[in-house]
Amino acid sequence: MEILRIENLSKVYGKGETAVKALDDVSFSVNRGEFIAIVGPSGSGKSTLLHLLGGVDIPTSGKVFVDNTDVYSLDETQLAIFRRRQIGLIYQFYNLIPVLTVEENIMLPLLLDKQKADKKHFNTLVKALGIEDRLNYLPNQLSGGQQQRVSIGRALINDPAIVLADEPTGNLDSKNSREIVDLMKIFNKTYNKTLIIITHDERIALQADRVMTMEDGKVVKDEVIRP
Repeated sequence: MEILRIENLSKVYGKGETAVKALDDVSFSVNRGEFIAIVGPSGSGKSTLLHLLGGVDIPTSGKVFVDNTDVYSLDETQLAIFRRRQIGLIYQFYNLIPVLTVEENIMLPLLLDKQKADKKHFNTLVKALGIEDRLNYLPNQLSGGQQQRVSIGRALINDPAIVLADEPTGNLDSKNSREIVDLMKIFNKTYNKTLIIITHDERIALQADRVMTMEDGKVVKDEVIRP
């Protein structure tokens, strides 16, 4: 069942002779529960694509449909709400709020949405992430691996349609990298979460169901690893 559809997506920065086409007429679809790795050299358009899928940036042309919603037909307020509720974003550098505790950082999307937390869901989530004993800690009291677990919790607290991760292990050692990828695979398989990861790590890419390779703003290869 299709959860994401991209139609003729392009992104151009600048104008005239200085214009740079970061994304060039990209189209593909993703089924619910798929685990996709996006690979390619620096500057190939991977992060630009991820930001457009997540509603963080606005395309120059083209469309993005998430669960049949035309994302860029929404106004700014509607888009912000949709992004909080339907898109889980995980970054390389965690992007945690330093003055908030672990629990508050995880709950932030709900607080911004003025929604009450499902305590059962919260407790299940933090237990799966192995941070139930760190809920009152501040980010600077945590290791890098623990901080990334908190950012995963924040991405999943709203039970989003899609989880997008931009080099989620890029700032971690090999042990923590393996643990973070294993955690994301558990959420992908156990909870049928659609997962799209940008990575330079071939070992991570080969664990995905499907690997998309980008060059010069285009998808040049789309391989199914596990049907």
